[in-house]
Amino acid sequence: ETDCRLRASSSGSLPNVFNVFGIFFELKTAGKCEDSLATPLPFSSLTSSSVFTRGHGAGYAKLNRKQGAGGWSPLDTDHYQWLQIDLGSRKQVVSIATQGRYSSMDWTSKYRLLYSDTQKNWRPYLQDGNIWTFEGNMNSETVVRHELQHAILARYIRFIPLAWSREGRIGVRLELYGCPYWADVISFDGQSVISYRFRNKKMKFVKDIISLKFRTTARDGVLLHGEGQQGDYISLELRRARLQLSINLGTNQYGSIQGHTSVTSGSLLDDDHWHSVLIERYRRNINFTLDHHTQEFKTNGEFDHLDLDYEISFGGLAVSAKLSSGGRENFVGCMEGITYNGDNITNLVRRKKVDTSSFRNLTFSCTESNSFSVFFNSTSFLRLPGQSDSDTLSVSLSFRTWNPNGLLMFTTLADGWVEVGLTEGKVNLYVNVTQKKNIRYIDISSGSGLNDGQWHSVHLNALEYYAMLTVDGDEASTVRTVMPIQVQTGGTYYFGGYFMHTNTRSAQRSFQGCMQMIHIDDHLVDLWAVEQGQIGAFENVSLDMCAIIDRCVPNHCEHGGRCSQTWETFSCNCSGTGYRGATCHTSMFQQSCEEYKHQGKSSGNYWIDPDGSGLIAPFSVNCDMTEEKVWTTLKNNLSPQTSVASSNKEGKAAVQITYNVTDEQVFAFILDGVPFTWWVGRANERHSYWGGSGPGIQKCSCGIEHNCTDPKHYCNCDADLRSWREDAGLLVYKDHLPVSQVVVGDTSRSGSEAKVTVGPLKCQGDRNYWNAASFSSPASYLHFSSFRGETSTDISFYFKTSSAHGVFLENLGATDLLHIELRGGSVVIFSFDMGSERMELSVRSPVPLNDNQWHRVEAEKNIKEAALQLNGQYREVRPTPTQGHTKLEFYRELYIGASSGQRGFLGCMRALKINGETFDLEERAKGTPGVSPGCHGHCSGYGMHCKNGGRCVEQYNGYSCDCSLTAYDGTYCTDDVGGYFETGTLVRYDFPLEAGPIALRDVKRLSGVSVPIETNLTQEQLVFSFSTSSTPSILVYISSRTQDYLAVVLRHNGTLQIRYSLGGLTEPYTIDVDHRNLANGQPHSVNITRNLREIRLQLDHYPVSTYTLPEASDAQFNLVKSIFLGKVFETGQIDPILIERYNTPGFVGCLSRVQFNSVAPLKAALRFSLTAPVTTHGILVPSNCGASPLTISPMASASDPWHMEAAGAVFPFNEDKDSVDGVDRNSAIIGGIISMVIFIVLCIMVFVIRHMFRHKGSYHTNEAKGAESADCADAAIIVNDPAFTETIDESKKEWFI
Repeated sequence: ETDCRLRASSSGSLPNVFNVFGIFFELKTAGKCEDSLATPLPFSSLTSSSVFTRGHGAGYAKLNRKQGAGGWSPLDTDHYQWLQIDLGSRKQVVSIATQGRYSSMDWTSKYRLLYSDTQKNWRPYLQDGNIWTFEGNMNSETVVRHELQHAILARYIRFIPLAWSREGRIGVRLELYGCPYWADVISFDGQSVISYRFRNKKMKFVKDIISLKFRTTARDGVLLHGEGQQGDYISLELRRARLQLSINLGTNQYGSIQGHTSVTSGSLLDDDHWHSVLIERYRRNINFTLDHHTQEFKTNGEFDHLDLDYEISFGGLAVSAKLSSGGRENFVGCMEGITYNGDNITNLVRRKKVDTSSFRNLTFSCTESNSFSVFFNSTSFLRLPGQSDSDTLSVSLSFRTWNPNGLLMFTTLADGWVEVGLTEGKVNLYVNVTQKKNIRYIDISSGSGLNDGQWHSVHLNALEYYAMLTVDGDEASTVRTVMPIQVQTGGTYYFGGYFMHTNTRSAQRSFQGCMQMIHIDDHLVDLWAVEQGQIGAFENVSLDMCAIIDRCVPNHCEHGGRCSQTWETFSCNCSGTGYRGATCHTSMFQQSCEEYKHQGKSSGNYWIDPDGSGLIAPFSVNCDMTEEKVWTTLKNNLSPQTSVASSNKEGKAAVQITYNVTDEQVFAFILDGVPFTWWVGRANERHSYWGGSGPGIQKCSCGIEHNCTDPKHYCNCDADLRSWREDAGLLVYKDHLPVSQVVVGDTSRSGSEAKVTVGPLKCQGDRNYWNAASFSSPASYLHFSSFRGETSTDISFYFKTSSAHGVFLENLGATDLLHIELRGGSVVIFSFDMGSERMELSVRSPVPLNDNQWHRVEAEKNIKEAALQLNGQYREVRPTPTQGHTKLEFYRELYIGASSGQRGFLGCMRALKINGETFDLEERAKGTPGVSPGCHGHCSGYGMHCKNGGRCVEQYNGYSCDCSLTAYDGTYCTDDVGGYFETGTLVRYDFPLEAGPIALRDVKRLSGVSVPIETNLTQEQLVFSFSTSSTPSILVYISSRTQDYLAVVLRHNGTLQIRYSLGGLTEPYTIDVDHRNLANGQPHSVNITRNLREIRLQLDHYPVSTYTLPEASDAQFNLVKSIFLGKVFETGQIDPILIERYNTPGFVGCLSRVQFNSVAPLKAALRFSLTAPVTTHGILVPSNCGASPLTISPMASASDPWHMEAAGAVFPFNEDKDSVDGVDRNSAIIGGIISMVIFIVLCIMVFVIRHMFRHKGSYHTNEAKGAESADCADAAIIVNDPAFTETIDESKKEWFI
């Protein structure tokens, strides 16, 4: 995918370069923009709210000056003071420097900046979406300079002290740095339109650069518009004070390719301040920049050129376009610096080179607005006078706010009070009156959703016995009510609400927002006089300024999260996005099926997110975890054996294949003569090779193997027979997948038909999940040049170590610190810079982290909060400062490990991901001293997934479970091994005399039972499951070389009996479980554990029962000899009761999970009968006996298209893979000899068939190296193509028939 971005130079002396696919446009500035702007000004250009003495006047507030009292200090040291600089004309201000007052204790430690062109409608300097607070001075002489993130274009600058010296007063000397600014300004009155005519009647543009600045109080209006007769157009207009760019590069005549694209940016643009717009287009790629915020997008459709006819208009629509515009309003306000593809339109207007006939009065200045805003915070109120004792109450105002609740106006009456406020976004009128000692309330409301940041008007008119409430001038929706008494005004009106500390009769919260156009008694209030203190009073009110901020534009809620806001903050609703967190940044899903597997999940459908917090959205896949290798499957919409529809005029029919996911998601999932028929893969490239073949080989698998139906053709389907023929195989060249279309030709002939099947896309494993490096020295590290962060940055990785201290990662530099480390073996620290503040989060683990087991660290910082999470459960979250969020962050010199002299990380780290991008630790570790690729020791973190005593075996990129010492089988030792016993069937396992004690030392780990070195057992465990409907029978019998034994039998009534004979007793010790008939055909489990004389028995899921052998009984099981299952066939003296009552006819049913200490006799009989000391008499059929029902029904290999043998695919044998079953080497040798014989016979048959069907002809080919070992030239190409063989190894495949 192409990259279209704007690179802004850090200095005014360097050119700004716009890079679009190798085409560069340079916007050069003339010289450096760092002139001293305040120092050359006359004394009178600096004014202030007040002065302490004459020597402390504003004119002395120049940097490094000592005249007068050495700087400015106001009369009062409070938050109402300001210092104003008149620059004489509009200037571009890029930085500010401050000092305290010379040789004094007076300085300013925090301040803000306001700016304006007219000394009215002041605007605060914003940065990172907030009213910015600058750090000032801590003494009187040090100069503190700040470079502005965005230059200020204004004539007047106001310096507002916020904090000052504790020992002294407010004091400051300052300097502003910048350069002159000039631009042609044109005023538009809603009728005026600039029509810029092209040199040719029709223009075809492949690229455009349009820029302008505008200023308005209207929330709707067209800024520019151009269109063509073919349907192309470009339009830029204000809609509800937001800027909308609409563009269409073309829609075809059938309407199947829709080119309309619309993007919206900004908000509150009717604030009468200048806003800059830049539109850069190259073909379908567009950068849309509004006030330094850039949106990059691609237009819809497939066309690249913008075809415009005759002209493009600014300020509204031309007459020709007005008729079909649907009543869109023209722009009212001012524009400057209009340029279109290098032409300065405003300069052409001044030179009268452009049609301006629609202007009634063309002026090159911007008319001042008469509006005067009042800005309220949570501690503000405004008190204004009105008529008293009047029978008419009339108040109106306009307001804008984000808060759903707040007091707009309050006034007292002679017998009550009246309040107008916002409640849940509605305007409510409350009237409280006292009539003959009775209090009566009136409550009416109007409007809805009025806390949307837009200007809304409210008009309350109460006359005699009636009151009317009108919102937004809609007379039709005016709400009327009857007053219980005649109105008699009190004469004082409060606005904003914070007066409640002096008047507690109102229950409304304070209003936060802006008001203007306040009318009392139908007269517009002179707020200028209020500012001068001539009328009314106020507290904490900012006059002639509306500092409302839209915290949802740009939207900091990522991945489609929905933003809502109040005056102070915003919140994100992440529901339905697949992400979580304060800004919907963190994915809720794992990156692959591999990761789900190692969380202990089983096969099924899962959502995966391969790039985590990246741009690719999560999508659903099927995870098959039944094998050692994990398979990920993505299904398509094509049904098997889909009949090809009618062909087009060229005789070809196309079958479209979709995967219900985007191309980006599919690619992320995979990452890890003219032929009649072809298929289309990635990048819309055609391919004419088929399943079982490879790129560049226009053959099917039968053509390579020379066994096609018709030897003249290379595919079975080319035989042109009346019967159906099939070509099938696997497409495994991953760079060409997935299949998006199959085009079948030659189907237009009579009787010619075709059917197509494209199976699901399958992927194996996850390289990124196991991408690891081992750090063997505390001074070792991996160096990465940089990574890019947005307003959100997330980092995640796994680690394991035996060291108590170490730095995981850090970046070096004066700013933008990022540091994660392990301290004390149990604490992880995450520290970073946020503006001028340094934040540190720590999470303590209740268990040691240096236990050489895998642990996961997840760290995130965003515009709202910072979070650190350990092992998915221990977490610390802290809010981040409101200041210090930069738009783009480039962390330079990133080190994995420590390079700054601190102790680096010792151990293994893997799956390092930053902002959705996996860092290739293995590749970077190659050749790096002290660091090696890969990491062993996965069992310490994931060994718990090996169940039932399975032993974890380390592998390079994972682990496997060795089930050889358990009674289970399968990937995690969870599959039951059992057998069905026919009448008379028995299994006998013998302990060799010399190996008996040794074989019994390793005991099942989960039980906690151990066996001493001596030959006599003092403790043992017997576990098994069974199901039967026949009684009586012997289930398990364990004999010894003495007369000791252990027997578990089913009596005639189906109840269980355990018989222990360890010597010392005349009769065996018996345990009868009489409460249940177990011969009911259902599976039952038995767990018998003995430790000396204590016997513990658990049957099924019933509670454990405890029994004690008599004191006379021996506590040792001497010289264990054999284990019998199903029946006893033993020489020597045996308990006659067992033989007479239970041994005939024998056990009939299922036994499974049989394990005595570390011996699994039934599994040995079924899996290792050739090598284990086990014998079987009778018929024993393998069965799981229903003891552990399967969660996924098995599929027969013959009907499973993904079974290797059924698919006809042969993949390289993995020599590192241990045989789970422990097959006897002799059997392997015999099988190999038989396979060789069969192979030789097949080769002879192939030679005879080829000889019989040989035909004359010859061909020449440059065979690839290694052809001597291949069956043919085509096979040699496949073998020697590294990309092709690599994909086979990865087993990324797509089934095609």
